[in-house]
Amino acid sequence: MDLSLTGKRALVCGASQGIGRAAAQELARNGASVTLLARNPETLQEAVASLSVHGGQTHHAIAVDMADEVALLTHVHNHVDEHGPIHILVNNTAGPAGGPLVDSAVESLRQAFENHVLVAHQLTKILAVGMAASGYGRVINIISTSVKMPIDGLGVSNTIRGAMASWSKTMANELGPKGITVNNVLPGATETDRLTSIITRNATNKGRSEDAVRAAMIAEIPVGRFGQPEEIANAVGFLASPAASYITGTSILVDGGRTKALS
Repeated sequence: MDLSLTGKRALVCGASQGIGRAAAQELARNGASVTLLARNPETLQEAVASLSVHGGQTHHAIAVDMADEVALLTHVHNHVDEHGPIHILVNNTAGPAGGPLVDSAVESLRQAFENHVLVAHQLTKILAVGMAASGYGRVINIISTSVKMPIDGLGVSNTIRGAMASWSKTMANELGPKGITVNNVLPGATETDRLTSIITRNATNKGRSEDAVRAAMIAEIPVGRFGQPEEIANAVGFLASPAASYITGTSILVDGGRTKALS
């Protein structure tokens, strides 16, 4: 398979830690020049320093809060003007706070929709022009297995992730003729700070120890363990590559078999 991304440029959102950082590292290992986007300048620079430069790539960082739409779009526009088109966009945003959907404020849904769907939409509109002109485009969205089966206690997240999946399918249909693929990676329980916070919250709400909650979650996963960010990043690297040129409009589960739905 041709997994080489030599000569390609990628923008990875939420790239200072967790799955976003692992995805940036994987794309760099495959030869891409990667621009990392997140809020914290210090952690961003640490992440940039961790990227491979074996192919002579040059990596960059954009420190901006994705909730600040004007600043975000201005930074990305300026970056493209200065460094050239982006061929690979990885949309990755921290998930909304947990809790039952029925108890969630309307504002929390609105904010989550803006931070996920609208940000992905705006970035794709900006970058698709350069992707089409260069004849190579990959939009990869890090979403959740809740696209297939809702997850208890993550009401707002379930709702917004479903909206993201529908947006992605529509964009795949519209951008396909321009040589741009749009796909989703659906991580299962992955060893990140978000998973730790979910375990802590569940333990508190259920009056159980964190070890007991962790063990119960692992018991639902056929491979018997949580995933690692690098394992999610492997799927991102494949979808970004020339080898995935005929894959678009789909959602790929990377969850150790936890999701029981067939499709």
